[in-house]
Amino acid sequence: MPKRQRRRSTIYDIATQAETSASTVSLVLNGSWRRYRINPDTAERILEVSRSLGYNINLRARGLRLKQSRLAGMVIPHYRNRFFAGLAETFEHEVRRRGLCPVVVSTQRDPVTERTVIETLVAQQVELLIITGVDDPDELNAICLNAGVPCVNLDLPGRSAPSVVSDNRGGSYKLTALLIEAVRERGGDPSTIRFVGGRPNEYATEERARGFAQALEDAGIAVQDEWIIRCGYQPIAARTVMQTLAQARAGFPSGVFINSITSLEGFAEFMRSKWEICQSTVLSCFDWDPFAASLPLPTIMMRQNVEELIEQSFAILDGTVPHSPEPVVVPPTLEVIRTKSNIAA
Repeated sequence: MPKRQRRRSTIYDIATQAETSASTVSLVLNGSWRRYRINPDTAERILEVSRSLGYNINLRARGLRLKQSRLAGMVIPHYRNRFFAGLAETFEHEVRRRGLCPVVVSTQRDPVTERTVIETLVAQQVELLIITGVDDPDELNAICLNAGVPCVNLDLPGRSAPSVVSDNRGGSYKLTALLIEAVRERGGDPSTIRFVGGRPNEYATEERARGFAQALEDAGIAVQDEWIIRCGYQPIAARTVMQTLAQARAGFPSGVFINSITSLEGFAEFMRSKWEICQSTVLSCFDWDPFAASLPLPTIMMRQNVEELIEQSFAILDGTVPHSPEPVVVPPTLEVIRTKSNIAA
């Protein structure tokens, strides 16, 4: 005997279970509910019942009609260091906890790619956007705001939307002060300390440079502009700087302030080939990687608090933190400290 097919659900079945009228169900399913001022909660309940009954709904149409794509977007420069990778992972966890689907895209710090990605995510009606590590986010914020998509700038602030940043200046000051102390403890000259990495006129780089200079000046050392070497973030650029410093008349620095993990890669490459030059140096980095603990040099690292940065970003999006033209500032933490007193000779 042939197996009887299961009867397909109808709008009347949906209406009965959703405790509403068939006409209301029809208006929701055809996308006209807003025009007729049907309560959004009722519309959502109808869609949930429809899905539970196996009624064939075009989910993309559902997103367009209810203005709920269930997508949350994040733009990052790249995944090459733990900071951006950690931000992405923490963002994904928080988004999933809210019942949304995360979409994270790296843009390689290219302005054209950044704009294209933001336009694409907005076209997909993401419910929120966190824009990370973008030099000039104002144009991107305008795209979001014109489309009614809430956005937050993370890491590098903008003027057109709320921002959350690390305390770059304060963290850099603390890191440099510890670096000066460690250099002196080892009998070195703090006036040879150099700042390496980052880009000119970039918010984070300039704030860290100010903290670096202030700590040296408070230690009685008059800072010269050429001590702050903004060579970008590529490892090869940092390695070239190290080669230049090694050839300088004053000799290799007693201490080096590295502005990112990617720049630290360049230092590590140079150190492997020129250990005899680097072995008297104290290393510090405004970025963090646990493997740095295995370096054979005294090492001080500052870890940006990715969990708190994401938490504060969502607090703004949720409205629990008021919109302010000033960025929310999150202090970083010291993670690796090994100086003369606690490193094997």
